[in-house]
Amino acid sequence: MNYIQQAYKGQRELWMFILTTVLVAGIFISNFVFYLMTDPEDLDAAMDAMKSWNLPANVMLVVNLLPFVFLLGLLFVMVKYVHQRSLLSLTTTRLKVDFKRILFSFLMITIYTVASFFIMYNMDSSEIVFQFNPGKFAVLFIISVLLFPFQIGLEEYLFRGYFMQHIGILVKNKWFPLLFTSVLFGIAHSANPEVGAIGFWQMMIFYVGTGLLLGIMTLMDEGLELALGFHLGNNLIASLLVTADWTALQTDALFKDTSQPELGAISEIILPVLIVYPVMLFILSKKYGWTNWKDKLFGKVEEPPKENYKIID
Repeated sequence: MNYIQQAYKGQRELWMFILTTVLVAGIFISNFVFYLMTDPEDLDAAMDAMKSWNLPANVMLVVNLLPFVFLLGLLFVMVKYVHQRSLLSLTTTRLKVDFKRILFSFLMITIYTVASFFIMYNMDSSEIVFQFNPGKFAVLFIISVLLFPFQIGLEEYLFRGYFMQHIGILVKNKWFPLLFTSVLFGIAHSANPEVGAIGFWQMMIFYVGTGLLLGIMTLMDEGLELALGFHLGNNLIASLLVTADWTALQTDALFKDTSQPELGAISEIILPVLIVYPVMLFILSKKYGWTNWKDKLFGKVEEPPKENYKIID
């Protein structure tokens, strides 16, 4: 059984899918509706109002991340007790979760991000401020390590896991859920401050492109492990290494970027999607021996013979 077919291991009535989507993805849906219905000036005013609270950055980070703990737990409950299937089937086709895969993709994006930042920093550090505060950074590190796994876990298990599998068995193919979940991933982030600072279409290229990368990883590797490691590494480094006033993550990071956001759009947003992401997929394909790309990304999804899976009563 391939990764999408794992959904056949549980109950899959349409009402279960709709209920789970509304309960778990409500925060993303409301974000998008809020973005569409709110005037840009009102969005800026709301951001300024939040800043006027003068809450410590670490407190704001906890407030932003805590809901993901509840929502990830809720998704797991819905899968296990409503759809009546194992969390392993939502994670991978392997007999157990491959933590070595998670570690490899985590290190891959972490090394790239840190190396590229310091190369740019050495070339021009005029608008990068070193703001290391040992006490605040220590608290930030603990918060990030404890809570970001829940934040990226919800996004991966929801978009590349639950949606990919259940939409896949509904439409009976792989290319539509890959594209659709990638667009959904972009839309879910449309209310982020970066969108207003840099531009909607520029950021959609980045978010949808990242969604495609993570989706391709999941389908080609028949599991979420690589996507989980990549997403965790990306968000941890974004929290710990460098921050800016116009980003969703405003933290007590090591560095602060004071440059105008639109100036780095091409090098930091478009370039990774068009060049870096394909290179990373090439590296992963060689390491894990990916073959048959056409079938794994564009093939049909068929219900396997009954003896190949079991629905939990």
